[in-house]
Amino acid sequence: MDNNFSSPELPPPVRAVGQRHVLGLTSDPLPKVRIAIIGLGIRGTRALKRLPYIDNAYVTAVCDISYDNIKRSVRFLKSQQLTDTKVLQGADAWKKTCELPDIDLVYICTDWKSHTPIAVYAMQCGKHVCIEVPAASTVDECWQLVNAAECSRRHCMMLENCCYDVFELAVMNMVRQGLLGEIIHLDGAYIHDLRGRLFGSQHVDNIHWQLEYFVEHTGNPYPTHGVGPLCQLLDIHRKDQLSHLVSMSSSQVGLTGYAMQKYGSNSAEALKPYLLGDMNTTIIRTQKGKTITLQHDICNPRPYERTFSISGTQGFARKYPIPAIAIEPSAHRALTPSKTRKLIENYAHPYVLQWAEEAHKLCGNRARDYIMDARLIHCLHLGLPLDQDVYDAVEWSCLTELTEISVLSGSLPVAIPDFTRGDWNKFHGS
Repeated sequence: MDNNFSSPELPPPVRAVGQRHVLGLTSDPLPKVRIAIIGLGIRGTRALKRLPYIDNAYVTAVCDISYDNIKRSVRFLKSQQLTDTKVLQGADAWKKTCELPDIDLVYICTDWKSHTPIAVYAMQCGKHVCIEVPAASTVDECWQLVNAAECSRRHCMMLENCCYDVFELAVMNMVRQGLLGEIIHLDGAYIHDLRGRLFGSQHVDNIHWQLEYFVEHTGNPYPTHGVGPLCQLLDIHRKDQLSHLVSMSSSQVGLTGYAMQKYGSNSAEALKPYLLGDMNTTIIRTQKGKTITLQHDICNPRPYERTFSISGTQGFARKYPIPAIAIEPSAHRALTPSKTRKLIENYAHPYVLQWAEEAHKLCGNRARDYIMDARLIHCLHLGLPLDQDVYDAVEWSCLTELTEISVLSGSLPVAIPDFTRGDWNKFHGS
């Protein structure tokens, strides 16, 4: 079967002399974790407003290309008496930020195209990095991240906050304790009507950078929210490995139709030849025979959902549209809502028990962001391995390019690289 796989041109999977895997990587404990936030848009501003509330986290620098973003952030820093935080602004300010000596962790919240260059440079400067999703847009960028992490021995974690939602964590606990039996199939998605955001405040001549990306690319450009929590359940590159995928996309109707309604049929946006299909559907198979269905649609009027359903030999769990759990011997019918809530409480993950109350107070329905950051800082502070490593970041992100390759080849199977270079079964974690 492998001979029929379509595949991007990959660099040889050979490590440099002295380079080795970073599975289970630990680093020296940090008495306090000094953080530089690069990118102060929506995600970066949210991070700036929650990180100072996390034990042992200190925002010592902020950086953005936009003067307006810097002004807004400086006002917040002054309101919190964080006047010692360094502020850097300009096109090359990210490099100066990575070079600062009093930084342990570079927290990257910029646009997709700049994620990998900043992360690689930061690791070369001896800094740990965490990167907003997706960590990379191409397989080549994925290898760059892997090589930089393996050579520098620095942590490289993607900020996939969906791995830290209360329901996802509870189901992971159920899976770890065998409640659902052997997991056979999983479904994930990113269904989010973004047309208003993409076209909303942008002038016709200042099209949103994501729309420009959608003109040139198809496939699933944003796979990590859907696939991340599922790979976490399967212990991908610890006890199993992604093998290959097939992907197909529907025609493009949603973006062009919305642009026509908003700007007129002869507008620049309506005439843009978007390559991105409205709905992308991808099927992934693992080395051990598990299957994953993954979908992406940001173009149509549908309620938000990430699907997240887990099918096992002893039970089933699903998050959307409402949480539903079914357990043998009566798995043909879901538990009542009250029993479902009770089960979720009974299997509450330790992270939830430790941080959820404070997270909900500060972040409301985005508590997962706080739990993610609190766990990250906790691990760096104590010198523990992180929950997600560079291999998670690239395995989930590489689907961006691989799904596009499959779509453009008429949905031929595409091999998924083993970014651990054969080491994936050497460290099982905890």
